Amino acid sequence: MTEIPAPGRPIRRLNLEWLGVAPFIIFAVMFLILPTLYLVSAAFVGRDGQLTFDNIAGLFTDQILAAYWISIRISATSAGIGAIAGLAITLAIIRGRLPDALRSAIMTFSGVASNFAGVPLAFAFISTLGRLGLVTIILKALFDIDIYRAGFNILSFWGLTLTYLYFQIPLMILMIAPAVDGLKREWSEAAQTLGASSWQFWRHVGFPILWPSFLGTLSLLFANAFGAIATAYALTGSSLNIVPILLYAQIRGDALQNPGLGAALALGMIVITACANIIYLVISARAERWMR
Repeated sequence: MTEIPAPGRPIRRLNLEWLGVAPFIIFAVMFLILPTLYLVSAAFVGRDGQLTFDNIAGLFTDQILAAYWISIRISATSAGIGAIAGLAITLAIIRGRLPDALRSAIMTFSGVASNFAGVPLAFAFISTLGRLGLVTIILKALFDIDIYRAGFNILSFWGLTLTYLYFQIPLMILMIAPAVDGLKREWSEAAQTLGASSWQFWRHVGFPILWPSFLGTLSLLFANAFGAIATAYALTGSSLNIVPILLYAQIRGDALQNPGLGAALALGMIVITACANIIYLVISARAERWMR
């Protein structure tokens, strides 16, 4: 006879919904959480295998501080310019009177361009703005403008920043578009009815509503640029002393002659990137509540 469960005792069933997210959890544990824990532990281990804080103190040497500073400058500059340009483009295609087909084309291109990086992107910019690039030659032949004599260099700070803008601006468009869509046209019509000008509407209504989303996306763009390595290494090689390239050299050839210092270098990148992502998550959560 089949045993009947006692009354009032809940029957435990296997929650199959967890099976859907199990691959993601396993992937995150194997390739994100465990490597991060290893880096954290290795950053506090000396060459003799003993606990030490010398690796953390080594981050404050002139070479490493300079690498962090230029990385922060490039990330902040590309994030700031990309955020402003992306917001302007998004407002034009969503709030403006541009054709819907143009919006679809820009959004599709943004989805592709935001993921276009690495060696192909570096080669594209070298072919375009290198010393023998197409745009460089056209400017010199038709307008007698030599951008390299004027001080521009694709392997410099501004060259790498300009390259980063290729995927920073499209990413900003994709991230800020939902917030711009959330601005109801009834609000601007009501403001006009009450006698407010377009500038007054954006100053007192539009931009205050978009401001949290803008700041959150700005922090995400900063983190995106700060952790980029493939594009920077393929474009500049070792000519630009940024943190990802310094860490890459450490991993490949132990350029710092200290594995623990390399782990501390990676730990510093993790901390900065994590702070930027935490800011994005906090501000985005508040922005979503406000938009409701």
